[in-house]
Amino acid sequence: MRRFANFAILFAAALTAFGAPSEFLERHCFDCHDQESSKGDLDLAGVRHDLSIEKLRTLWIQIHDRVAKGEMPPNANKLAAAERKKFVSELSRALHEADLASVRANGRGPIRRLTREEYENSLRDILALPDLDVRDKLPADRDSHGFTRVSMLLDMSRVQLAGYLDATEAALTEAVASGMKPLPTKKQRFTGIDLFPATTSFGGREAMYFIRNGVMQNLSGDRLKKMSREEQRSEEIEVAIFRSATWPYYGYPRGFRAAHTGRYRVRFAGRAVRQLSDYRIVPAYDPLPISFRARQPSGPDVSGDVRETGGWMDLQAEQKEFETTILLKNGEVFEYSLLGLPVPFIRTDGGFFYDYPPRQRDGHRGAVISWLEVEGPLSEGEWPPASHKILFGSLPIKPAAGGSRFGIEVISAKPVEDAERLFRRFVKHATPHPVPDPAVRTYLRLINAGLKRGDGFVAAMVKGYQAFLCSGHVVYLSPESLPARLSHLLWSRGPDKRLRNMNPDDLSREVDRMIADKHFENFVTDFTDQWLELKDVRRDEPDNRLYPEYRKDDYLIASMEKETRAFFRQVVQDNLPITTLVDSDFTMVNDRLARHYGLRRVSGSAMRPIRLPEWSPYGGLLTQASLLKLTSNGTTTSPVIRGAWVMEKIVGEPPPPPPTSVPAIEPDIRGTNSIREQLARHTRDKSCAACHARFDPVGFALENFDVMGAWRDRYRTTGRGEKITGYDPAGHPYTYHIAGLIKPQGQLLDGRKFRNVKELKRLLAAQPRQLARNLLHQLTLYATGTPVRFSDRRDIEAILDETENKGYRVRDLLHGLIGSRIFLGNH
Repeated sequence: MRRFANFAILFAAALTAFGAPSEFLERHCFDCHDQESSKGDLDLAGVRHDLSIEKLRTLWIQIHDRVAKGEMPPNANKLAAAERKKFVSELSRALHEADLASVRANGRGPIRRLTREEYENSLRDILALPDLDVRDKLPADRDSHGFTRVSMLLDMSRVQLAGYLDATEAALTEAVASGMKPLPTKKQRFTGIDLFPATTSFGGREAMYFIRNGVMQNLSGDRLKKMSREEQRSEEIEVAIFRSATWPYYGYPRGFRAAHTGRYRVRFAGRAVRQLSDYRIVPAYDPLPISFRARQPSGPDVSGDVRETGGWMDLQAEQKEFETTILLKNGEVFEYSLLGLPVPFIRTDGGFFYDYPPRQRDGHRGAVISWLEVEGPLSEGEWPPASHKILFGSLPIKPAAGGSRFGIEVISAKPVEDAERLFRRFVKHATPHPVPDPAVRTYLRLINAGLKRGDGFVAAMVKGYQAFLCSGHVVYLSPESLPARLSHLLWSRGPDKRLRNMNPDDLSREVDRMIADKHFENFVTDFTDQWLELKDVRRDEPDNRLYPEYRKDDYLIASMEKETRAFFRQVVQDNLPITTLVDSDFTMVNDRLARHYGLRRVSGSAMRPIRLPEWSPYGGLLTQASLLKLTSNGTTTSPVIRGAWVMEKIVGEPPPPPPTSVPAIEPDIRGTNSIREQLARHTRDKSCAACHARFDPVGFALENFDVMGAWRDRYRTTGRGEKITGYDPAGHPYTYHIAGLIKPQGQLLDGRKFRNVKELKRLLAAQPRQLARNLLHQLTLYATGTPVRFSDRRDIEAILDETENKGYRVRDLLHGLIGSRIFLGNH
């Protein structure tokens, strides 16, 4: 009643404010809400309003939307269509003018600082350090519904400033030449037993062993001692590995440590194999993907930062040579990361040991590495490096004095003059917009003070550069600079030289150029991370009790993530219709995903488009494994969560927050009650039923997909139902039960019915304008840091009108937004 009372107050105020006759209130409202009856403690007499007040204007916008949708007044029959239309029209006009006046006076929203991803990218460009890694020195950005680019949340605090100071100090230290000569590049070749840190591995002999001429070699302690060092390093000895790289396992070249942080070139020869009985090695049937993982050297202990580097390469049945570049930090090693292989079972019955899984019919899949070379750290070929020259130009260098944190000192006969010249050049290089001279002189005074103290030219300059890089000129996205805003939208970094010199008439051509550029991948990653919350795809691991087939299947999860990014990239670059996002006849798969989706086999780890057969339920974002995993908790699926996610992220009709007094529905994994039964009891309350009718039906259509997005017809439980037993890929015995049949049919709020997810997708695709409007809303928040305002709505509808004839194609929508008042800022 209190919520309705608040609405009614504002509703009455709207009628009064926009010239509605007083008898309107008497006819429709006073029976319940005059001074005498005052139901819900609501009296509509004497209500006032002021649309110049932002909070009140926000509430009026909510009123406008609910009346326009026919949700208020509660009894829609009491308000004639003509009266409703007139009220909505007059209120819309008043809200538009009031909101537009606010935009003209104050701007669309506050300026925003860069996210930590954008700031790291900016430092990489400014300092010519493409591999700079300082993101983790900055506090994580707050988010709203997945978006971290929200201006109101990108505040600047003492903690933030300390993070910027730490990040820039590390970046500038890395930018300065480390010595009089480049770091020495060392080349190492590993053969024989040096290909692995030990002669055995966790998981027993089946997990790893050495071979000669395809035959397993038992290199026990005594046998190894009798071999000369030359015999141990013989290139006839190869290492065969049959397990994935994950904790607590490790496997890297014996004795290697990265001497310095940097890029290292890795060359190796390898092939995909199968292990048959008695450890016999034969060629594989299928390619096997391999990557490398950088980590601190360790045994079975967790070593902290473990990350993939070098990309995916497919080993073939025939031996081939491969080359890649990996990034290593000082002291790190890199281990073989074979994707999609099992992880041995840690057993505690009869002692603590690692048991390899039972052999499959075709044998254990694995890889043989014949030799490996690593060379690095790689240098640019010039010295001092480009990063140093950005800071100090061509001034000569000499060895630094003892006690300096820098490896060199810069020689300057006229330090004050050189400092000003270099700093002014740096400012123009670092910012796409002019910096006022008084501001520049503030930093010059800081530099000169350091020179007078005798800090040394390098230290004094670095202090000035650090202060400038932590200032609003760099940390904040300038609203006056179109090139900067455009580059941070499409590249998540600062503008290049061509973009800085862009003619406004070339805007459309520049957008197309940027979409075709390699840096557009930053947009694909950042936007899908925020809009679809894809950054959380690894949040919950599948419950091994119910879904043992997914145990430690990192290759599957990584493939899911790549599918969604590749799919969205293709939708934008090929300018496909907006309906493709919900219902497409293709998707992007590799070998693992094709198997996961039950599609025809494909070869290799690379993502490629595949046309879906008519029977397949897949196609579009709704049925992609990554997003279905995101909307489950690893143990159960919830039609409430999945349905609400689709309505918010894809359709653009987010549900209201649930009442705090109503407990959440927890699916019963014992199989005693179906989720439909539980929700039916939950929605007996009319207020609950009205809300759940918006999204539950959509969620029920997605119940045919398990916690990892694979098709199912029945639920799994730990209790009732048909008993299923077996061994998972790691050799663990499992037991679960198959319970009730899934019922995916439902009815949307507007009355349209569907029998399954394919029919649901067709119904959603039948509203392309709504889908396109939602995408524009999502893009607007990402592009500007401010959600679509009421005064922006006419611009949004104009973009939709312009793109309607061609089916609201996605790149056209992006072009429309960039060319609109919303993005350009001309009010």
